Amino acid sequence: MTTIRDAGDLAGDAAGHRDPQREARWEEQEQAAASATRDIADVPAVEVITTTAVHLMSAAAVKTGLADDPENQLDLDEARKLINALAGLITAGAPEISDMHARSLRDGLRSLQLAFREASVIPDPIGKGPGEKWTGPVT
Repeated sequence: MTTIRDAGDLAGDAAGHRDPQREARWEEQEQAAASATRDIADVPAVEVITTTAVHLMSAAAVKTGLADDPENQLDLDEARKLINALAGLITAGAPEISDMHARSLRDGLRSLQLAFREASVIPDPIGKGPGEKWTGPVT
C-alpha cells in the first residue's frame, strides 16, 4: 500500500530535513485507517443497515423538533431530506434484514413522518409527505 510518505518526501522541506512528529502523526493515522477498514469488514450487513438507519432517524428527530431545543434545532427542510433517505433505506433494506429489525425501523419512520406532518405549518397532502413515495400514505 502506498502511503503519504511513500509518495514523496512530504515530511521534509526542500533541504531534506525531516519532521519526526509529522511522520509519527502520519503513521498513527495510517494505522487507524487500516484498523477501521479491518473493523468494518467484521461487521455484518444487517448491523451496518440498522446502524445507518438509526443515525438517520436520530438526525431526523432533531430536525423535526423532537429533541432538547426544538426552537433552535427545528429545520423541516433538512428533516424532509433525512426522512426521505431513511424511507428509501428501510424500504430497500427490509428484505435483507430480519422482520424483527425491519418492523422497529418502520415504526420509527412512521413516527417521524407523523411528527413531521404535525410540525408543518402547512402539512403535505396525504401521500406527498417525506418518505411517502416509498412507504405509501401515512395517516
